[in-house]
Amino acid sequence: MDFSLTREQELLRRLAEEFAENELEPVAADMDRKHKFNMENFKKMAELGFTGLGIPREYGGSGGGAAEKVIVISEFAKKCLTSAATLSIHGITPGVLLKYGTKEQKQSYLPRLTQGSSLAAFALTEPGAGSDAAGVKTTARYDAGTDEYVLNGTKCFITGGALADVVIVFALTNPELGTKGLSAILVEKGTPGFAGGKVEEKMGLCGSETAELIFEDCRVPAANLVGKEGQGFKIAMEALDGARIGVGASAVGLSEGVIDLSVKYMHERVQFGKPIAELQGLRWYIAEMGTRTESAKWLVYYAAYLQDSGKPFTKEAAMCKLNASKAARFNANLALQIHGGYGYMKDYPLERIYRDAKITEIYEGTSEVHKVVISRAMLGR
Repeated sequence: MDFSLTREQELLRRLAEEFAENELEPVAADMDRKHKFNMENFKKMAELGFTGLGIPREYGGSGGGAAEKVIVISEFAKKCLTSAATLSIHGITPGVLLKYGTKEQKQSYLPRLTQGSSLAAFALTEPGAGSDAAGVKTTARYDAGTDEYVLNGTKCFITGGALADVVIVFALTNPELGTKGLSAILVEKGTPGFAGGKVEEKMGLCGSETAELIFEDCRVPAANLVGKEGQGFKIAMEALDGARIGVGASAVGLSEGVIDLSVKYMHERVQFGKPIAELQGLRWYIAEMGTRTESAKWLVYYAAYLQDSGKPFTKEAAMCKLNASKAARFNANLALQIHGGYGYMKDYPLERIYRDAKITEIYEGTSEVHKVVISRAMLGR
């Protein structure tokens, strides 16, 4: 087995690394402090082709697949988890449209989403339907007289929801059927009856404007249905499998980033007459952080390989997200300990990174949900 990157992938990694250092890192603290995402950087991501990864060039994309997304997201997360998460979640909608969208939907939406003129959001979660996606209450009633769907309901905790130009909304077109009546529908910003609600004040990932979305007799053309009526649950679960690889990649990048910070600090910080890199206890911290990061990294790449190969990857996506998110929180904690009082101060990036790390164990499915998914696959029930 060859774990090395191809020449093209290494060039992509270097490009992402340089972009993260030059564009993302300088604004990461400011986004966190202001609770506002830097859309100029999103446009720059698009100019370099990052927003088009996984989408064929015929639709304005950059080609590549899950492995290329992992490479870029990991490099971004080393410097700014908010930017990595935004890119990862934005990429869900183009991926759904590529597989389930009509020819017209692909031609209309994919160039906008891949070339940076529009930011996308994925609206599944509701106040009563978080880990239990089957609990969705938002409805989409078909009006035959106008050939439109009429949406009513509320979505919450939607990443990028305050800024998104296009939202893929999961709503019940046939409530009596439960999950078999769930459908996916595209809704554009500015559509009458569609409004942004509360923008959440969060513990971490503050630069990502996580928002409530409200639909009140919101009418959208029937042509905005993605796939068929009743396919929504299947579409959502498939999309979440891919998104979990993205979260795993973000968590790996964060882990690598805090190791870099810790190694640098340990060589520079002098205590008891010598660099703290000479202290055995802290050296063991680094050893454990590195081991957890490497094991998480290759499980993420394996899940991406399975996805790119067209093989089942639900279990591996859950495993890589569960493992990498645990490593990210563990490593951020040890990195903060290594930095001592300085790490606890807002003048240093670790205070922000420590807060950011926790979300990787929660969004796109909690760790507990992933354990259910994994055990079900292993036990066959």
